[in-house]
Amino acid sequence: MNKITTYFKESYQELMEKVTWPTWLQLQQSTVIVLVATIIITAMVWAMDFASNQVLKLIYSLFK
Repeated sequence: MNKITTYFKESYQELMEKVTWPTWLQLQQSTVIVLVATIIITAMVWAMDFASNQVLKLIYSLFK
């Protein structure tokens, strides 16, 4: 039981004293970067899905 208590005390101490938390501005900038990257990757996946769908429709229409 003593080891568990020590673990939680040390974890709390590390969280409060050793961790460097981002500023509000850094957090906002990181969030914008993640959102823009997500939108770009989503657009790329959508474009590849749309293109492969069109190619498959073309191939299927050749064999009707």
